[in-house]
Amino acid sequence: MEQLLESLINLFGEQMPELSTVDEDYGQLEMINQENRDTYPLTYPAVLIDASDVMWSNIAGLSQKGIATIRVKLIIDCYDDTHYGSNTTDKIAERAALREKVHKLLQGYRIEDVTELSRTNSRFYTWDHGIKVYEQTYTGVVTEVIEPETVPKQAAPKITIAAPLR
Repeated sequence: MEQLLESLINLFGEQMPELSTVDEDYGQLEMINQENRDTYPLTYPAVLIDASDVMWSNIAGLSQKGIATIRVKLIIDCYDDTHYGSNTTDKIAERAALREKVHKLLQGYRIEDVTELSRTNSRFYTWDHGIKVYEQTYTGVVTEVIEPETVPKQAAPKITIAAPLR
């Protein structure tokens, strides 16, 4: 589903210049504590996109229709102290506004041969180093049409049987 990834990376890169990193998700978040891993550093805020799951069914001939699942992680460092009386609780609203912007870009977004995306799940959790992750899952119907090869049919050979001459 590489065309989905490319389209979404371009969408976020063009529509959300406030993001420091926009990339496909290949485990960068899980690698932040592994010093010996060969990967570039993850900078924040970041959006990581995973479109690795499609449930397929046959529709006609060799063509198929599938439900594509796309997971988007908005990752924000939360180094601001947001306790009551800190005068920085507005940082919570800033994070919520970024999450809402991600959702507004994706909800109803159409990618090439995919129907409009629709959010099916969301979850929010904290990660090491004061990182907050806003993960949202979207689905859309994708179709892959395979046209049968058109090979000219050859006429069956005609066989005639004649009675022997007497």
